[in-house]
Amino acid sequence: MAASVFDSPLYAHLFPTGEAGRLFSDTAAIRAMLLVEGALARAQGAQGIIPELSAKAIQRATMEIQVDPGSIARSTGENGVSVPGLVAAFRAEMNAPEHAQFVHWGATSQDILDTGLMLRLRQLLLLAEADLREVVTALARQADEHAATPMAGRTYGQQATPTSWGAVLADWGHGLCDLLDALPNLRETSLFVSLSGAAGTSAALGASAAETRAALAEGLGLKDPKRSWHVDRGPILRIADWLAQVVAVLARMGATLIALSSSEIGEVRLGASGASSTMPQKQNPVAPSALQALGHQVTGLRAALAPATQHMHQRDGAAWFAEWMVLPQIALSAASALQHAKRLSAAITPDTSRMAAAMEDGLGLIHAETLSFALAEKMQRPDAQAATKELCQQAQAQQTPLEQVARAAYPDLPKDLFNLATTLGRAPEEARAFVLRAKAV
Repeated sequence: MAASVFDSPLYAHLFPTGEAGRLFSDTAAIRAMLLVEGALARAQGAQGIIPELSAKAIQRATMEIQVDPGSIARSTGENGVSVPGLVAAFRAEMNAPEHAQFVHWGATSQDILDTGLMLRLRQLLLLAEADLREVVTALARQADEHAATPMAGRTYGQQATPTSWGAVLADWGHGLCDLLDALPNLRETSLFVSLSGAAGTSAALGASAAETRAALAEGLGLKDPKRSWHVDRGPILRIADWLAQVVAVLARMGATLIALSSSEIGEVRLGASGASSTMPQKQNPVAPSALQALGHQVTGLRAALAPATQHMHQRDGAAWFAEWMVLPQIALSAASALQHAKRLSAAITPDTSRMAAAMEDGLGLIHAETLSFALAEKMQRPDAQAATKELCQQAQAQQTPLEQVARAAYPDLPKDLFNLATTLGRAPEEARAFVLRAKAV
């Protein structure tokens, strides 16, 4: 198999990345870095740091010249970074040494690499935001319809108390809404331009270094950090954390959907599911399984990214290289999870009859908590719990519904005590609150 499922034609439909996949290619990286070089020249030309005619020539050339990644591979291997080879190839392609000498004026390789990366991460966040909104809208549409559709809530994989399908959808939806709400601050505090020179002092950029950095940020639509962040990888870490949280919510959704769509429970249908090569009766929960697998991968990748933030001195090759290896995988894992989530959120369908039957088949034991609180009005709470436990054991031993056993022992119990409509708690309200929130994000 391929080294990465995201680069594999064989697994392209199992782990699709949508438009985000194009952002993490060598060609995209080079294109982004050239855009940075052009914007830097434009800013410096406007300030009179380099000749304005040269600045215009450089910027025009960055839009026209294409550099083959393979042509600078040897230089990258020798230098440990792609920018020296890229700048050399670009200058040669310009075929105008009087202008080309001003390319990359005062910048360092990390300035170009990091700023180019931020351009791509900005686009990634835009794509992720659009996908998240689509998922949230689909979940909210169904949560509105099924706000009060009763089903068994489960803890430790066992029936606990009643909830509603709408509330289950709302749980996933609120988590995604939280992430949408976090995006403006994430962009403000993390999508930084980098322009600080060789050791972060901006010495080669001259007396107007701060103004040049601000102009570069404005020209590229990024934020001015007003400082060097060469070895402070907080901006990268914050973006990676946000992406990891997206995957975590969707992996949690996938895990629950695997259980709910199983032949043993069967309370949710997933739409088109996977077939087995030898067992015709099976419909495998492929998309939810992919979500869980992506969650597993990102958990490991997130741990691998932590050492990449621990730079020594003013730049550290080992930490920086580790970031290049790990960050794209986190980004594409999030993109792939969102592709699956979009399809799933539009396709999942509750089997309300199975949901109701699951609670009835359990002899009504799902109402045990409600019963214990009703009995607590007649006796001490510990005694009520003990009495309820005894009634549950009796119902199981006799294979008789809990309601029948309880009413035989306590004839004056409220008539609607075992009515699902009165035992859902705030589940319907939680679902409707999410629906309103989804319309506002």
